[in-house]
Amino acid sequence: MKACVFGGNLSVLVNGCPTGEINIQRGLKQGDPLAPFLFLLVAEGFGGAMRRAVDINLFHGFNIGRNGPSISHLQYADDTLCIGDASVENLWTIKAILRGFELASGLRVNFWKSCLMGVNVSDDFMETACTFLNCIRGTVPFKYLGLPVGANPRRLSTWEPLISSLHKKLNSWSLKHISFGG
Repeated sequence: MKACVFGGNLSVLVNGCPTGEINIQRGLKQGDPLAPFLFLLVAEGFGGAMRRAVDINLFHGFNIGRNGPSISHLQYADDTLCIGDASVENLWTIKAILRGFELASGLRVNFWKSCLMGVNVSDDFMETACTFLNCIRGTVPFKYLGLPVGANPRRLSTWEPLISSLHKKLNSWSLKHISFGG
């Protein structure tokens, strides 16, 4: 994976004829159609490691109901949310998976943008866990993909920012003189 991202050669078409090969020293170039697929491969590797950890009981996710599914992680684009029991075993597993992810992909997790949140978890455990994972402590409610998580969904105040944002977007479209037919 590292070789795909940090190395390679390219050739430029000039008047329909390829030039000689140019050695790329670092990184993918802007507009490279391969970049999103490489990232998806890397993210899928992390997802696979999480699924395997759940399968062999190294990580215990959040159970939805008594007979419902267990959720260990959610991924969207470059955003990952890990969900599990507040246990030392889960902390060790997350740390090991993140380290393996870094070694396998050559990418580094930005712990300044990473946070740990707990619901009904003691302050002592949270402080110890944040120190162990070298991340900051987050608060509930929080936003994930622009939606409020952990807030009371029955309160209008939970949804007002989202409704206001949608109104602004819809109003900007009406100013563009779009007809009903499109």
